[in-house]
This record gives sequence, structure tokens and C-alpha cells, in this order.
Amino acid sequence: MTSMAPSLGFRDMTLAALGAGMVVALGATPPIPLGILPVPITLQTFGVMLAGLLLGPRRAVTAMLLFVALVALGLPVLAGGRGGFGVLVGPSAGYIYGWVPAALLVGGLARRSERIAHPFARVACDVAACLFGGVIVVHACGVIWLSLVTGLGWWKAMSGTFLFVPGDIVKALLAAVVCRRIESFITLDRR
Repeated sequence: MTSMAPSLGFRDMTLAALGAGMVVALGATPPIPLGILPVPITLQTFGVMLAGLLLGPRRAVTAMLLFVALVALGLPVLAGGRGGFGVLVGPSAGYIYGWVPAALLVGGLARRSERIAHPFARVACDVAACLFGGVIVVHACGVIWLSLVTGLGWWKAMSGTFLFVPGDIVKALLAAVVCRRIESFITLDRR
């Protein structure tokens, strides 16, 4: 049986590793604890959005899977120097797992928006991609996991996640602007 999708080559894997490294680097910034939820505010979701916009769906998903593997191996790659298998079964794990489908969606939508010639419309599409993937998908995965693991009611788990939305909107805007700025220097090949 042969795969319908071509495999990722050395260049693709290198770019995916760079995407994972970018998320690791953004984790070096101190997290902001909220106190009422076990999930801190971090810059790593900005990295997920940016990886999707810059790398495209397949490379971005590979980057996030690599990142989750690094967490599972116990490397302190999450904000606050956290890592280890315990984090991946803890109350905030759904947000981390949500980065994989988020990167897929952001990357897929970014690849579709490549055909848009108008710069403002292009940025708007990239912001929308980040909002759908980097905000809605990540928060949906996080809320579902948080509720299942902690027994927290759906509404309580979901209402707590609203605290993150204003910052995530800023991250989406920033990711789209940074992507456009990078694209003004190099041609991105999103796979």
C-alpha cells in the first residue's frame, strides 16, 4: 500500500524542526499564571500560529508533533520550564494537544490565502486562520480535556478560557503581520 501524500524531505524536516524550536524559544518567556485556572498565559500559542502561517500544514503539524514528543521526553520546553509525561496527562494537556490540529488548520488556510493578491485582504485571511486554528481549535481541545480530567463543568471550563481570548486576538494579529513582513523578504513554500 502506498501513501497518497508525498513524504517530507530533509528540507521539510529541517523547517519543521525550526518551527518546533521557535515554539520552544517562545516558551522561555515567563508564563503569566491566572490563579483561577491551571493554564498560564504564554507566548507559545503565538508560535503555533506563526508556524502554521510560515510553514504550511504538513510542516507545521510535524513541528507540533516534534514539540509534543520533546515534552513527552521530559525536556523543559514548555513555558515555565515544564515538561514530562505528567504534563501530557495533566489538566492543561488539551491545550498542548490542540496545537497539532491548530497548526494544520492555520497552515491549510494560509496556503489557500496565498492566491489573494491584495495585501490587506491577505492579512485579514491570515488573522482569520489564526483565530480559527490558533484560538478556537486550541481552546476547544483545552476546554474538553480540562473538563474531562478535572470534572470541571463545561460552562466553568469554557468561561475560564475567555480570559485568554483578548491576548490570543493580539497574538493572531501579530502573527499575521510578522508573516507578511517575512514574506516581503522571502518566498514561502507552504507544504
